[in-house]
Amino acid sequence: MRTSARARAGQYVALLAYLAFLAFPFLWLVSTAFKPPRELGSAHPTWIPRDPTLANFRQAFDEQPLLNAALNSLLSAVAAAVIAVVIATPMAYVMARRRGRLARAATGWVVVSQAFPFVLLIIPLFLLLKNLRLVDSVPGLVMVYVVWALPFALWMLAGYVRAVPAELEEAAAVDGAGRLRILVSVTAPLLAPGIVATALFAFITAWNEFFFALVLLKTPEKQTLPVVLTHFIGAEGVADLGPLAAAAFLATLPSLVIFAVVQRRITGGMLAGAVRG
Repeated sequence: MRTSARARAGQYVALLAYLAFLAFPFLWLVSTAFKPPRELGSAHPTWIPRDPTLANFRQAFDEQPLLNAALNSLLSAVAAAVIAVVIATPMAYVMARRRGRLARAATGWVVVSQAFPFVLLIIPLFLLLKNLRLVDSVPGLVMVYVVWALPFALWMLAGYVRAVPAELEEAAAVDGAGRLRILVSVTAPLLAPGIVATALFAFITAWNEFFFALVLLKTPEKQTLPVVLTHFIGAEGVADLGPLAAAAFLATLPSLVIFAVVQRRITGGMLAGAVRG
């Protein structure tokens, strides 16, 4: 049944409206980052700065250690994404290929783990990391990010594994390949789009995470970028809007750049995972 021209036009209008809705906060953030103080306090704000300036960026770097915080965020996010994917890939393979109690228990754990709010988990996590002497350390934060990302990574990768035809693995087994060799040489290359997509989502989750980093990291030199951004807000809740917008804009760029670079691979992986997922 063909879609009428009016219905198709309505779909495009709805899509454009949705894209405008998503883009509005970012575009306003970019505009604010380049506005001088007199325009930020104007009663009639404009989309495009009348007198664009880079002073907000210079002030942001002068007031807060953004580079060090960005490095901490980058190290923790990359480490968490890599470790989560390495652990989740074989577990997702078992969940997708085995139909026993272990697979059902793992699936149940994935569902139940997503129901717990951060507030209920932070005290047990803090006590555990304190006993391990990992409080106020980037490795301890990475451990928390890995545990937090694993359920979603498992659920996501299991769908991609189901999209890989089992006949390919059976043919490799007939040729004499073992389970590990099949996973590494046959299944893993076909899972590459899904692995990239899962790693990207784990990276973005860790890069943007605020609550765990705020509670677990106390030393200023170890704090991540989302925590440092709050330092632009004064004790009375008054924000230094220009430098805050400039710093937030810079904090958003890595996610946008990485997503733009791997967009095709992510799209292909999602379509592949949807075939049998």
